[in-house]
Amino acid sequence: MRMIFGVLSLLIVLAIVGSLAKKNLQAFGGNGGVAARQAAAASEAAALGAEPSRDGRTVAVPGGMPGAMAADVSGLTVPQQSKAMQDKIRDDTARALQQGAERTQRADPN
Repeated sequence: MRMIFGVLSLLIVLAIVGSLAKKNLQAFGGNGGVAARQAAAASEAAALGAEPSRDGRTVAVPGGMPGAMAADVSGLTVPQQSKAMQDKIRDDTARALQQGAERTQRADPN
């Protein structure tokens, strides 16, 4: 008897999870809605004349997000960027500690 109730409760839980998953997939357009949205965005971008903006920071991409930033073209590799960030943080920390020491010296006239 216990086994029957266990199997039935498992089936009920699976049915609920399945129906929720189906609703979520339909909400995201799992039945071709994505392709329709991409086609609409591409036609809208073509109608607007999909050119990059003049400031060079944003790029109009059909189906892309408005206000998207262009990639960093500084030419540094990831390890070089990491080292530069670490050096900057180290310098900022040293400067903040120095300012704190100077402030303490000014506040304590002894």
